[in-house]
Amino acid sequence: MRLDGKVCVITGAGSGQGRAAALRFAEEGGSVVIVEVDRSGGAAAADEIAAAGGEALFVEADVSVEDDWRRVVAGAVERFGGVDVLYNNAAVAPVEDGSVVDVPLEVWDRILAVNLTGPMLGCRHAIPEMLRRGGGSIINTSSIRAFVGGSQPIDAYTASKGALISLTRSLAVVYGPEGIRTNVIAPGTIRTPMALVHDAHGDAGSQMRLARYPVGRFGEPTEIADLAVYLASDESRWTNGAVMVIDGGAMINYV
Repeated sequence: MRLDGKVCVITGAGSGQGRAAALRFAEEGGSVVIVEVDRSGGAAAADEIAAAGGEALFVEADVSVEDDWRRVVAGAVERFGGVDVLYNNAAVAPVEDGSVVDVPLEVWDRILAVNLTGPMLGCRHAIPEMLRRGGGSIINTSSIRAFVGGSQPIDAYTASKGALISLTRSLAVVYGPEGIRTNVIAPGTIRTPMALVHDAHGDAGSQMRLARYPVGRFGEPTEIADLAVYLASDESRWTNGAVMVIDGGAMINYV
């Protein structure tokens, strides 16, 4: 199995892309630490992995809180012996986001706290454990919104995802020589509960976005999990500092 023996910390693993990754990582032999602010979702994901014969630990945590990260990493070390993979997947995209002229400052601050400070704190506490084990893999989730604007702006989300790419590149250079690879997955629109907050009613904005996808559909969480397994596994041992766009061709579609 591709992740046999690896301890994998996945944030936002109670639903959407994170849950799909948690299930897939466990299928591939990884021991999964499910980090989730939603108690019911996180516990259910851990139970599903255990029922299938996998290894999982659920830690209820807010990724923007440093003490919560201390508990997450301590739990991974106590239960499984360390950390090999950190998948910073958790993010928020509330409907209150918008243009910089009208997004409430508290909404801006919360989005950056979860989407940018959260991954930073995860790296801060996971990297020392990876170094003790001789290396590891960090996977950060950005978005194609880091590269393009939109007629319906979500400026706080866009800023957070662009900054995460820059942070990833810095980490890749600094810790690559120590055996830690850091890469970014930049998805297009994926059919998850978070995306449905914006596209729940098939509104004009949703239809306009869908028209940008040459494959004729939005992505599925399992399709992101497939790429994440590659980045978590030793198959990607020479992949470092990469920004991997997975969007069904939306970014190359001019018309």
